[in-house]
Amino acid sequence: MTEPDSVHGLACPNCGGMVPIPEGQAIVRCPYCELRSLVRGERGLRRYQVPVNVDRARAEASLAQFLSSSRAIAEGAENTARLEEAFLAYLPFWVTWARVLGWVLGEEKVGSGDDARYEPREVKIAEEMTWNGAACDVGEFGVDRLPLKDQTFEAFDSEALHAAGMVFEPIGSLSDARNASEDDFHGRVRQMANLDRVSQVFVRLVHNRMGLVYYPLWVLRYLYRERAFQVVVDGFSGKVLYGKAPGSTIYRAVVLVGGMILGALLAVDVSVLLLTLAGSSGGDDSEGLFFGALAVVALGFGTMVAAYRKYRYGEQYEFRGHRRKMSRYRRRKEGGVFRAREVD
Repeated sequence: MTEPDSVHGLACPNCGGMVPIPEGQAIVRCPYCELRSLVRGERGLRRYQVPVNVDRARAEASLAQFLSSSRAIAEGAENTARLEEAFLAYLPFWVTWARVLGWVLGEEKVGSGDDARYEPREVKIAEEMTWNGAACDVGEFGVDRLPLKDQTFEAFDSEALHAAGMVFEPIGSLSDARNASEDDFHGRVRQMANLDRVSQVFVRLVHNRMGLVYYPLWVLRYLYRERAFQVVVDGFSGKVLYGKAPGSTIYRAVVLVGGMILGALLAVDVSVLLLTLAGSSGGDDSEGLFFGALAVVALGFGTMVAAYRKYRYGEQYEFRGHRRKMSRYRRRKEGGVFRAREVD
């Protein structure tokens, strides 16, 4: 049985002897004086890799499917595009696993109208949470976090990864990643409490552990009418995580014309109708209709601006398959502790 890769050269703080540090081992023992030491830094960080389940042919099929997936993409792009390059890359991502215990103190609005009032609430939350973030510069690939859910983790094998594709090493700070994960857990606890007013939030992490995961990504670069684009495919699931494609001129024109018509209808016709009704009524109804008309005017102009932006910047279509969205949660109480269930 071969011993795991280790680094020599770190001196024992007790006797000065050289201590070997196996990859991923957090506690080491000096072979001379038996002193046990805690390893801090990347050498004490557990490293994993995700296996490749998608070959090049399937990645190219995902590219073709992506180019025909939206009306905003130029029609016939899947047939016109010419693949120039395809390679497998392993990108490192910081991952944090923890059981998060949260206590949120605040107020919840109950009732409506004249009967509305705020009542004090104390919400307790206990959830298993996972956070991940890129450990290197991913600007070229457009994937800053991963959809970690059903992947299988394997022990890190540097030689096997370098033989399979390009391997990027982490350049970010472990402490920055730890702080980012804690901030993310804190924000999720606050959101899951679902209180209208929050005064204090207390968060504790139990069984908190961090690791570095090397994730396989297929990078496909293609030309469309001599313009270069790139698509990144998940090497485990085959889904497109990030991609750029030529925009559809017809789609842009339809959005522009339709948005302008709808915006003008709201800003002029509907608002005038509401103002007319406000002038013929009185009291609270008149005031409500007046503010409603102002809101409709703002909505109309907002629609026109959105349509123009879609036309102006729609020459290139950009897709991100995995973003951290602000989800809504429904609380359920189990044994005095609120647990959150995500809802659509």
